[in-house]
Amino acid sequence: MVTDKLLEVRALHAGYGPIEVLHGIDLEVGSEEIVVVLGANGAGKTTTMRAISGMIPRHGVVRFAGRDVQRASPDAIVRAGVAQVPQGRGTFPDLSVEDNLRVGAYVRNDDLTEDMNRWFDLFPRLRERRTQKAGSLSGGEQQMLAIARALMSRPRLLLCDEPSLGLAPIVVQELFEVLQRLNQENGTAILLVEQNANLAMSIADRAYLLETGNIVASGDAHEMLDDDSIRKAYLGY
Repeated sequence: MVTDKLLEVRALHAGYGPIEVLHGIDLEVGSEEIVVVLGANGAGKTTTMRAISGMIPRHGVVRFAGRDVQRASPDAIVRAGVAQVPQGRGTFPDLSVEDNLRVGAYVRNDDLTEDMNRWFDLFPRLRERRTQKAGSLSGGEQQMLAIARALMSRPRLLLCDEPSLGLAPIVVQELFEVLQRLNQENGTAILLVEQNANLAMSIADRAYLLETGNIVASGDAHEMLDDDSIRKAYLGY
């Protein structure tokens, strides 16, 4: 049980039109915690992220920082302190790196210079390419830009949907090191959906296993990594 709950989800149902994908899931993310959601393709991982961020219809209980946001719009949820890095990066390819970062700060009306420099320090390759169009970046650079853009809204909770998708292993390792730094140095809580189960579990505090829209197991990430039945069923060894 998480005592310092930043995100609390209870009996969450969501889907697309008449098709229900999530069948009443419960999950929590504590303040400054990394939590990973694992599951096969089609289990409902991306739907979970979209439901939490208000991008699709959902019903149940969604609380963030003690506030009921179940009926809140995506814009209001961003303003409350939740930002999402969507699957497939989702950058604006015809905008420059700098302009993509400015888009990420649309909920703010203050000077962005300090934050832009902070994320350029974290992702030096973005500084080198700050005037280039996002569409000209490599896949890894676009993922770095997607993360930096989400951080421009100064979120307390970062939702990351399959950040390793389509990237070379060395780039994936670098990205996960950055996510861990964000958590440890900035205190940013992270809810992570990821196919690379071993790497995700290695940086996570806790994990949930999602199967056909239901949570089938949850617990301490390192303990779950040591559980033979979970390793064989979900981690492939």
